[in-house]
Amino acid sequence: MAADVGTPSTPMPPRRRGAGQDAAFLRLWQGFLTGRVVVALALLTLQLASQMLNQNAELVVVLVCVLYLGATVAVRLVAGNVAPSPEAGVHWLSSIGVDLALVCALQLLHNGSMSFTPLFGLPILMASVLGTLTLAMGTTAAVTLLLLAWAWWFGDPSGSEATQRSLQAALTGTGYFIVAFMVQQLALRLVREQHIAQSSQATALVQSQVSELVIQNLTEGVLVVDEAFEVRTANPAGLLMLGSQAGLNPPFALQSRPAWQALAALARRSFRQSMPQVADINLISEHQNPIGLHVRTWLTAPLASVSDAPGQRLCVMFLHDLRELEARLRTEKLAAMGRMSAAVAHEIRNPLAAIVQANALLDEDLHEPSHKRLAQMIGQNADRLAHIAEEILDIARVQHQMDHAPAATVTLDESVAQIWRDWQAHAPAQREGLLRLGAPAMQVEFDAEHLRRVLVNLLDNALRYRSGSVESLQLHTRMESPGQASVQVWSNGPPMDQSVERHLFEPFFSSESRSSGLGLYICRGLCERHGASISYQRLQRNIAERECSGNAFTVRFRSTGILPPPDASLFDTVVV
Repeated sequence: MAADVGTPSTPMPPRRRGAGQDAAFLRLWQGFLTGRVVVALALLTLQLASQMLNQNAELVVVLVCVLYLGATVAVRLVAGNVAPSPEAGVHWLSSIGVDLALVCALQLLHNGSMSFTPLFGLPILMASVLGTLTLAMGTTAAVTLLLLAWAWWFGDPSGSEATQRSLQAALTGTGYFIVAFMVQQLALRLVREQHIAQSSQATALVQSQVSELVIQNLTEGVLVVDEAFEVRTANPAGLLMLGSQAGLNPPFALQSRPAWQALAALARRSFRQSMPQVADINLISEHQNPIGLHVRTWLTAPLASVSDAPGQRLCVMFLHDLRELEARLRTEKLAAMGRMSAAVAHEIRNPLAAIVQANALLDEDLHEPSHKRLAQMIGQNADRLAHIAEEILDIARVQHQMDHAPAATVTLDESVAQIWRDWQAHAPAQREGLLRLGAPAMQVEFDAEHLRRVLVNLLDNALRYRSGSVESLQLHTRMESPGQASVQVWSNGPPMDQSVERHLFEPFFSSESRSSGLGLYICRGLCERHGASISYQRLQRNIAERECSGNAFTVRFRSTGILPPPDASLFDTVVV
């Protein structure tokens, strides 16, 4: 298309050359080259037919037509894949220059009354559409001068016929100027519109990619449902909340499963009432725990605007996992309670210390056994209150720990075996399991009491969900790499829901209503305090000579010789 030199206030995109060239401009260039070949064929055919009918041999004219055909075909083959620069220059001689020379030769060599001046329209159109305004006006001016020259050459300078020929040539040239200017302005308008369309398309593409990326990574589920209750679009979080298999991809019918009928009913109510809906629903599927969802719906268009196009409205459904919402609320409430509890625990330690000291002094002056028992009861309960206060301060720490001494080094297999024996001793009949020690003489940096607390918590959780066989609960130690050991607690419990697994080590999150949700969080904090890590995964284990899936919690200790991290504890950043 033409570039604008007459309106510099409108910036136009520069034309590219080569492989990155504007495809529309290249197609126009190829179209004009093909048109020149067609004109050459038509001229040669007409001249041959004229020679056959009139029996007047004008071999020179035929030769000119043959040369023109060869030139047009050569340009089409050689320069057809790379369009020239639109600015005026010698590169246009092979196309516009050849066309002007052809018309001049035909007009001068032909002996009949036929006029070839209409063929000037082809180079003028080519210059106006493909070139700049300078090229278009220059080509038109050359054509006008040729017309005036012919009027003077073929006419009688002293007669009235010469005047008429000159006026006719001037009028024709004026018309060519008007046509060239209008065509060039139309071509310029098309270039501008094309540039705007390409810019809008690029903007829309970027916006679409950003929207798709945001939707795909949203933690809340998004479903787009039409009036036939077919899910057209769904993000991964939405498919996960539906409890669908990994291979299910939109589109699919929302009424195809009984568990999704509640969602279909909510979408139906949204379409019927033509307004957004909010509801809490439960999705109950076979072999899965019920999934509670908080659902909000929005319609893409009001009913009045699409009354003549039924079925075009879409219902966008936003799904929130109620367990996550409840856990967030519980976290906020417990955070406030934690701050208050920490403040109370901090304040009661001094009175407790005074009570313990006063009770100890009083116990020295008591001699009767009944009084001794009372003093002992006071001391025991005071110690219990002090221990509870320390536990609260350990979870909701209001200040950094005063003791930054490095953790003690323990022998892993020996410590794990002792913890296993102590844990089993509380209920030997119910706490049967399999112990495998695979890290002999391995020393790890971990406080013995903290390691006991971590393993007891993991063993209690595994015991709660395992089956009745002995091998359904296993405790392993092993060497993962030179200098790095791990301990793993495994049980053949059922798999966890994805929503639970995502928040497994977060504070106050639990799948059970009676659990505080602090156990695994405390385990992670204790591990990180000593430079270790804790993780969860589903693993296969042999039970009764067959493979069985189960839940595995693995504590990996840091390699020996690595210094502890600078920060004291994860608990320093908890709810206070």
